[in-house]
Amino acid sequence: MSTLKLERDYAADPKTVFAFVTKAENIVKWWGPEGMSVKDEQLDLTKPGSWTSTLVNAEGGRYKVSGQVTAIEVPNWVEFTWAWHDENDARGHESKVRFDVKANGKGGTLFLLTHTGLADDESAKNHEQGWGSALNKLERMAN
Repeated sequence: MSTLKLERDYAADPKTVFAFVTKAENIVKWWGPEGMSVKDEQLDLTKPGSWTSTLVNAEGGRYKVSGQVTAIEVPNWVEFTWAWHDENDARGHESKVRFDVKANGKGGTLFLLTHTGLADDESAKNHEQGWGSALNKLERMAN
């Protein structure tokens, strides 16, 4: 199993960043790599329960992912499971994601994304590209 960790500094305060990464109306603006949009979503990460989203690329390709919010400590962190669906809508390998939000000592936020239990190094590399691109979109909201 592989683990991915990404860290970003954002100018917005921690409470604002936490709202950006947990509330559906904000998540749909940055979720998924650049060039992809979110469709058919239930992306409330503010409380324990299920979530789902379908990412659509410019060519119309659809990629469904879902999971469960397993734990949350507002406004510090949220943990949730993560699994892609195949063309028959069957969930694949399940991994876990955690978003940590902390004051950075400069009026902004230190954001840490940890994605554990990825199937292998190739999966970690693919998720690093996807999450990195999504966090670029989040940066435009949080700076």
